[in-house]
Parts: sequence; C-alpha cells; structure tokens
Amino acid sequence: MTRHYSIALIPGDGVGVDVIGEGRKVLEALCKLDGGLKFDYQEFDWSCEYYLKNGVMMPENGLEQLKGYDSIYLGAVGYPGVPDHVSLWGLLLPIRRQFQQYINLRPVKLLRGLKSPLAGKDLRDLDFIVIRENNEGEYSSIGGRMYEGTAMDMAIQSAVFTRHGVERVLRYAFSLASRQGKRKKLTAATKSNGINHSMPFWDEYVRKINSEYPDVITEITHIDALAAFFVTKPETFEVVVASNLFGDILTDLGAAIVGGLGIAPSANINPEKDFPSMFEPVHGSAPDIAGKGIANPTAAIWCAGMMLDHLGEYELSAVLMESLQQVLEEGTALTPDLGGTASTWKFGDEVCQKIIEKG
Repeated sequence: MTRHYSIALIPGDGVGVDVIGEGRKVLEALCKLDGGLKFDYQEFDWSCEYYLKNGVMMPENGLEQLKGYDSIYLGAVGYPGVPDHVSLWGLLLPIRRQFQQYINLRPVKLLRGLKSPLAGKDLRDLDFIVIRENNEGEYSSIGGRMYEGTAMDMAIQSAVFTRHGVERVLRYAFSLASRQGKRKKLTAATKSNGINHSMPFWDEYVRKINSEYPDVITEITHIDALAAFFVTKPETFEVVVASNLFGDILTDLGAAIVGGLGIAPSANINPEKDFPSMFEPVHGSAPDIAGKGIANPTAAIWCAGMMLDHLGEYELSAVLMESLQQVLEEGTALTPDLGGTASTWKFGDEVCQKIIEKG
C-alpha cells in the first residue's frame, strides 16, 4: 500500500529556493528506493518578494491554506529592503504559534566528513540535541513604545511563562531524554540568579516534571556557564532544554561548534500532530549567492530527514542521513563553503546517487 504525505513547500527567498529544490530531489530518490512512498507537493510563493508586491508576507487566509498538510518544508526568508521583523512576524511566527509548533528541535551533531572548530573534539564529543520552547517566553510580543522621539523615549518588552507552556516543553524534553538518551541526562538552562520571577518559575517546573521521570539525571545550569560548557565540554550533554530566547542563542552556538549555520537543520514540531509541523534550515537567504549554484544544501537535506522522522519513516530517514554523510566524507562533491568546487545541484545529485545504490 502506498503511503501518501502532503507537503506544503515554501522555498522563500534567495538560496532557500536552491536548497529546498535539492531536498525535494533527495526525497524523490527515497520514494523510488522505497517503492511505497509518495509525496504530494504544493508550492507557495510566500516570501519577501511576495511582500514587496502585495504588502503582506502571505495571504490573509494563508494559515487556513496550510493547516491540512502533513508537513511544511520551508527554505529561507529574508531580503534587503524588507525588515527582519516584518518577514519574521508576517510568516514564520504566525505559523509556529497558530499551529502550536511549541517544540523547536535542533540537533547539535558533527556529521562524518565535517570538522569542528573546537580543538580536540570529534564525532564522539558532539552529539546532543537542544529543545527550545517555541511559542512564548521572551518572544511573547507584549509591550510597547512610549514618548518616541523625545528625551523620555522608552520601550517595554515582557516575557511570558505559563504553566501550560513550560510544562509541555519540559515534558517533551524529559520524555526524549528518558526514551532515547544513553545516559538519560537532561540539562535545563536558567538565569534565576538574575531574572528573579520567570526563571525561578521555570526551575520549579523543571524539578516538578523531573519527579515524573526519576530515571533522568537532571542539571539546572545558568545560561552563561552553559554557553561556555558548549565550547569547553560539549561531550557532557545529551538533551538540553531552554526557554525561547536562551534556546535561540544556544542553538546558534551549537551550530557553530559543528560546522556553522550553513549545515544546521531545525524542526518546529507540533507533537500532537493536530497541525502540520515545519522543517527549515536555519541559515539565511544569502541573496548575494542566490541562483549561483554554490549554496550548501546539507541543512535542507538534513531537514528532510527530520521530516521523515516526524512522519514515522525512520528507516528512510536513516538512509538519507547515511547517504548525506557518505557524500561529506568522500569529499568529491563538496560546495565551496566546505572547501570544494561542486555546485549545489551536484551535491544533491551525489546524495541521490548514494540512495539509489542502496536499492
């Protein structure tokens, strides 16, 4: 019986179009290998270019159009002349929030064939996952400006931590550590010595949910020390959970220590699957190299693997990741950012070839 999945493609801006095309190509190679898998795609042109033409990042009924799909596969959004807060609040954040994608999943894993900038650290040292709360916290658009343009100019921005929001992200993190972790260890980021209301609240619920998972070894670590430990002793981590802002910072640092933002994937997950989840590389749209065929599609291809995992296609995800790492390891089809001369499309073709050879 054929397994059908509907995918909403939003290539976005710049290199997003280039790399999402390669991810789709790899998914099609997996369909041929499997013989019983089929993806039905619908492409949406929502982007900064769309904004410049229409004054909005997506149509008024955009979320309604998306909600029936199994997954959303997003490229990159951003373009000179369109402020970042416009592109973010006009497309990405409405999707994440309205579809209750409250888990932002970011692997910090050194792939075979890549080298960490951290001296003396290898594949065994760099393999953990960061779970970022994705719907509230410090990015809860509550606040405002007063007296702009005067000597009394001021801004207020409020963080919001709810029991519902904190418990669900922590329970997801503890469950992951309990199920998949070799050491069953969870590290929670805090700053309760300086942020004296929301962070003690967060810490309280870390301890509460920990009582439901007594097999999980739990550490609560201040964010400044935790960032340093990402660099000095990354091998000590297994699952890291953090609030929206802290998770945002930690995940970019995590990407840097395994090769850079250009190879980093992310997943915005609605665990209950009441709404589609969204998979996106975290690199920018890089309009200066768009269409030149030199963008690295590793992150987009890895995102496709994470999407397969979310859909329950674990074996095919493993095939994708093995094929991707073989290409990186062999080094004959690397893009310029990795020291090679191959094009974006050549890299994707090589990953597809590795998949076909497994048939």
